[in-house]
Amino acid sequence: MTSVEFLLLVRGPLFAIATLVMIFGLTLRLFEIFMLGRKANLAATRAGGTGPGFRTMFRRFAPVDKATFSQSVLLTIAGYIFHIGLFITVFLYAAHVEIIGSVLGFRWPALPSPLVDFAAVLTMAALLALLWRRLTHPVVKYLTKADDLLVWALTFAPVLTGYLTYHHLVFSYSWLLAVHILSVELLMVAFPFTKLTHAITLFFSRWYTGAIAGEKGVQL
Repeated sequence: MTSVEFLLLVRGPLFAIATLVMIFGLTLRLFEIFMLGRKANLAATRAGGTGPGFRTMFRRFAPVDKATFSQSVLLTIAGYIFHIGLFITVFLYAAHVEIIGSVLGFRWPALPSPLVDFAAVLTMAALLALLWRRLTHPVVKYLTKADDLLVWALTFAPVLTGYLTYHHLVFSYSWLLAVHILSVELLMVAFPFTKLTHAITLFFSRWYTGAIAGEKGVQL
């Protein structure tokens, strides 16, 4: 198989399959979550929960308190860099905006490519730092399972292959682009069935936590 044939394969049938699997998996996961139901609140309702739910959803994005930060400086800093950098790389790179926009039917402004390239480097550095912590910290190492390493690899691969593709490094551009797209498709397939789903479910869980607390008159 030539690089062009491989590229056509991953951009065509494999991308369609990956998209269908991801949509099906996310639908199934969300259905499972909402089917869990909600226990009856036996306490007296003191206030509405909608507002506190949304406030909690967005307040949790703010940096942690000093005590927590001092206990795990590397985890906190690398975690923020990784998440922000990955968001920039995925959603604010011009080529990605064009691809995603063609599916959604609308587009948004992209950042300059050199800035996105720098964000990708920071993202990879942060991911490597988090991997080093996972493999060296006694408690985290003990709790690490094979699926944790798989999720890390599936997240790291698209950033690395995208960086190599952008700079035309190591292999020919067509091969690099094909491998990059394939790594994204593997991430899409795994997304609904691994811990990666937290990128979506965290909004529901945070809102639910804040709403319940708000109804009880608790300030989070």
